[in-house]
Amino acid sequence: MKTKVVSLKSLVITLGLLFTGVLAFAQFQPAIQYWRPYDQRGINVFETSKDDTVVYDGLKLRIGAGFTQGYQNLKHSNGLSDNPSKLYELGGGFPLAQANFNIDVQLYDGISLNLVSYMSSHHHNEFWVKGGYLQVDKVTFLNSEFMNNLWKNLTLKVGHMEVNYGDAHFRRSDGGQTMYNPWIENNIMDEFTTEIGAELYYKNKGVIAMFGFTDGEIQGNVNDPSIPEGAKRAPSLYGKLGFDKQLKDNLRVRLTGSAMTTKSSASNTLFGGDRTGSNYQYVMENAPVTLTGNAFSGRFNPGYRDNVTAFMVNPFVKFGGLEVFGTWEYAYGKNANENGEIATGTPFGSKDYTNRQTHQGSGEALYRFGKNEKFYIGARYTQVTSNLTEGQTATNPGSLYNVTIDRTSVAGGWFVTRNILLKAEYVTQNYDGYLPTGSNNRFYKGKFDGIVIQGAISF
Repeated sequence: MKTKVVSLKSLVITLGLLFTGVLAFAQFQPAIQYWRPYDQRGINVFETSKDDTVVYDGLKLRIGAGFTQGYQNLKHSNGLSDNPSKLYELGGGFPLAQANFNIDVQLYDGISLNLVSYMSSHHHNEFWVKGGYLQVDKVTFLNSEFMNNLWKNLTLKVGHMEVNYGDAHFRRSDGGQTMYNPWIENNIMDEFTTEIGAELYYKNKGVIAMFGFTDGEIQGNVNDPSIPEGAKRAPSLYGKLGFDKQLKDNLRVRLTGSAMTTKSSASNTLFGGDRTGSNYQYVMENAPVTLTGNAFSGRFNPGYRDNVTAFMVNPFVKFGGLEVFGTWEYAYGKNANENGEIATGTPFGSKDYTNRQTHQGSGEALYRFGKNEKFYIGARYTQVTSNLTEGQTATNPGSLYNVTIDRTSVAGGWFVTRNILLKAEYVTQNYDGYLPTGSNNRFYKGKFDGIVIQGAISF
């Protein structure tokens, strides 16, 4: 018993020293121009500002990280009375801790580099680079007064980066970086991917306009298939238009609309580009399970891997401590079979499927209070409706059916410091429309609910 007491005391001291070290390190990090902080200051920062608040005085290197450890106690069930492969026996426990490693570099006046890597995640066991991009907010290196004046309202991002489709991805959990998300998990249909391309922004007096294009896939590829003809790769084109303004000291209003389209792709991942995994581990999964093989539990991917077109509208209002954020989304597309891109070039014999459609709506309300808004409470409701197929093969279109998934979350959080967040959530999620037979039968009359707690450190 004495040994256990001493060990516990040593653990507390060690954790205390770790937190102290993190805070001290964070305090002495250099300031980077036009940069979104990883700590509490980065909350409700969407596109980076054009306000020039940091004086350039040479090259600067900033090292940061995000760490998240969770505890979950969730239960799940379905309507199958005799399931040969039973649902995984869930209980209370600690999922694998997740960690991100961040490098930000001030290369020149108005030019910065961002590189994020996943050190630990629920999907990839190995160290994995998320992406890296160059951001240009000034062009003084051109020695052109005309270009300097032109660039006062422009920002250019180039590289392998998070695609700026919609606003929901600015509030999501990303591996070990969970500070921006007041909830435990992201949208049911998680709009997130990283692709190689460029984005050009115009920002002036609250108006935001952006146009971007990428290679349309999560990784680079130089392959150019000739057969079938429709399998040729096409770029992703997307844009955003909106308004974001602090109208009064206590009132901020933002409204944006986004659109994205990809005509043809070998593996489009707009709704499946996350390489870290869900924060609801193993819910609605049949045993046996693996960390990497069942990494996205609780999410929905419509499977538009060949071509996809998507639209999203996001309102955001912050009035004092009250914060409201919404998502309306409509998407349609096909997989390779549905688009007729099979080896024989014959789509289901002679039949080509029409586009399948998906809708997602989400509304959330938070109240932040206390000094520097160190506490918050809130609720969120999300619903997805979509067409799915059953029994589809390269030569058989299968059958279409409609499903609905809804989630209700109630959450609260405490910023111990601006770098340390403790948050908890009660969640219930329901599945409707799934068939009692077939590949997705585990979702038949499915449901999960319970609590999840997370501690997060970001700097």
